[in-house]
Amino acid sequence: MTAVESRPAGVLGASTGKRPFGARVKAFVALTKPRIIELLLITTVPVMFLAEQGVPDLWLVLATCLGGYLSAGGANALNMYIDRDIDALMDRTSQRPLVTGMVSPREGLVFGLTLAVVSTLWFGLLVNWLSAWLSLGALLFYVVVYTMILKRRTAQNIVWGGIAGCMPVLIGWSAVTNSMSWAAVILFLVIFFWTPPHYWPLSMKVKEDYARVGVPMLPVVASNKVVARQIVLYSWVMVAVSLLLTPLGYTGWFYTAVALATGGWWLWEAHALQNRAKAGETGGKLKEMRLFHWSITYVSLLFVAVAVDPFLR
Repeated sequence: MTAVESRPAGVLGASTGKRPFGARVKAFVALTKPRIIELLLITTVPVMFLAEQGVPDLWLVLATCLGGYLSAGGANALNMYIDRDIDALMDRTSQRPLVTGMVSPREGLVFGLTLAVVSTLWFGLLVNWLSAWLSLGALLFYVVVYTMILKRRTAQNIVWGGIAGCMPVLIGWSAVTNSMSWAAVILFLVIFFWTPPHYWPLSMKVKEDYARVGVPMLPVVASNKVVARQIVLYSWVMVAVSLLLTPLGYTGWFYTAVALATGGWWLWEAHALQNRAKAGETGGKLKEMRLFHWSITYVSLLFVAVAVDPFLR
């Protein structure tokens, strides 16, 4: 599948005189997608508490979070550089800095590459080199495998592309221990199975956007019934995997209680969405965004439990 024809960069053009300094700073921050990075940090810091079985060194937490922000920010900036043609044609992305012209394509590319280099060196010199390579691997996977290869070619794009979003779990663990463990792998898998049912409801909401630019997100190429069934399947696997930490001895009663309660509510919402899809509900009656919003709350509560559990055992 080839890239779509892009429209002009935006009404602001490329004249520096028409791009105020304050607005330019905000635009470069916007290239890093701060709201998405919040979720990455939510999955990084609690894992550090679990790895330490208590409070990790606060400087190490700060260094890891800043390195993670720089790395993810670089990946997001490069994603916007590559996708600027389709971003210009999608309603929800039409105001991104590379579309409006607040940041030029060259500036976006240089900014993204600079963050990639700086974040790798930051991790290597101030955290450890295992975390640095994991961080660089996540960046390359997101930019090359997801953005350049999968996104415009397959409905499985978000499934395998979501691996990049799982890496902060491994980075958080490696930052503390300079090694890996099954606990980190299990939490990695929780995020892996969480990502599709988290993102597909949003894709259902904006599938016309994706269809317009030829990006084959699952809701574009499959019916709501099929998408909802996939959401339910991934949800059950996600909840089951989240419960593996306790029998393997990594967590205790508190995490288990939170995982059961939040997982149970997730499954209720997933099955409710499936029932509405089976009934042929569309538009506002489908209420697909209920699960999307709950998915953010779910992962936040679950990983807070990961951080709190070591203090209650």
